[in-house]
Amino acid sequence: MHSLAEAQARLAVHIRENGLKHTRQRDEVLEVFYALGGHASIDELLAQVQTRLPGVGYATVYRTMKLFVEAGVAHERKFQDGQTRYEPHMGDDHHDHLICLDCSRIFEFEDPIIEARQSDICAGRHLRPVHHRHEIYARCTLGAGCPDRLPP
Repeated sequence: MHSLAEAQARLAVHIRENGLKHTRQRDEVLEVFYALGGHASIDELLAQVQTRLPGVGYATVYRTMKLFVEAGVAHERKFQDGQTRYEPHMGDDHHDHLICLDCSRIFEFEDPIIEARQSDICAGRHLRPVHHRHEIYARCTLGAGCPDRLPP
């Protein structure tokens, strides 16, 4: 994952190259976004940003996250729950997602065996994979409430 400092530098270049203004609100949204660590919704970001800047509204956070996506600082993800979530740009690193249907927690994972198998399947059909998205939706096996003791 890129660091906050790398994200700030990338955003500064994008803002300069596109003739946009550098604002305190954007700085705060970026800091909160990186502090949350990923898979954050606009509502979650807004709640945290408003603790720092009470006057910031939903539209500001929404537009700022769209800017972060354009700048390559964030990725927009849409899971089965229909809510758009954002995660920090991770360069060329690829990962997949495991989503709990009970508590909506999202776990990232990487598995070289799955990746190799997908490549083999494509090669067997004379295709070269360009992009894929792997999401597994599951239910907690430990009972109701999905305890926080589950490892990420």
